[in-house]
Amino acid sequence: MGTVAAPASAKPTVLRVAAFSGSLRKDSWHAGLIRAAEELCEEFIPGLIIDHVDISNLPMANPDLETDGGDGFPPEVEAFRARVLAADCFLFASPEYNYSVTASLKNALDWASRGSVKCWADKAAAIVCAGYDFNGGRGSLHLRQIGIYLDIHFINKPELHVRAYDNPPNFDADGNLTNAKNRERLKKVLLSLQAFALRLQPKE
Repeated sequence: MGTVAAPASAKPTVLRVAAFSGSLRKDSWHAGLIRAAEELCEEFIPGLIIDHVDISNLPMANPDLETDGGDGFPPEVEAFRARVLAADCFLFASPEYNYSVTASLKNALDWASRGSVKCWADKAAAIVCAGYDFNGGRGSLHLRQIGIYLDIHFINKPELHVRAYDNPPNFDADGNLTNAKNRERLKKVLLSLQAFALRLQPKE
């Protein structure tokens, strides 16, 4: 009898995660959270690819910049909207400013909600943040409220709110997440996001 070849293992569905840092600071902890997410996906989570989307070059949302009856946008905005639309799910690394999200992140959310194509709608998302006092929790709650109107579907658990000023510190001087426990918690957030995004994928 001939040998029977073992069935090839199924390749995981590849999901592209558009990741946004609400902080524009060079050594931001939130950019560091996204870098850590990239590293964790490459090492431990096959099928999940982080696309870190820079929002620093977006003009302030202004309908006077729109063309084509509200469906045309400045080149930077068109490129940004295309990356949001191409994503399967989202990761928001969102600081808390004055109990809310940052102006830069709110601006990005607004631009991708304009026009007849709603780039955010019906996709899974997760929030991670760092800070002091409530560790960004109040800003995260406001982001969830914004997501209701945009039809973004946030995972509820697990959460990751990193205390930025712990001793020993959770981040190094360059904003990199160095604490092993928080990196493990971040991995669990990403696994939950992956599972939820797969559940929301259209059934063929």
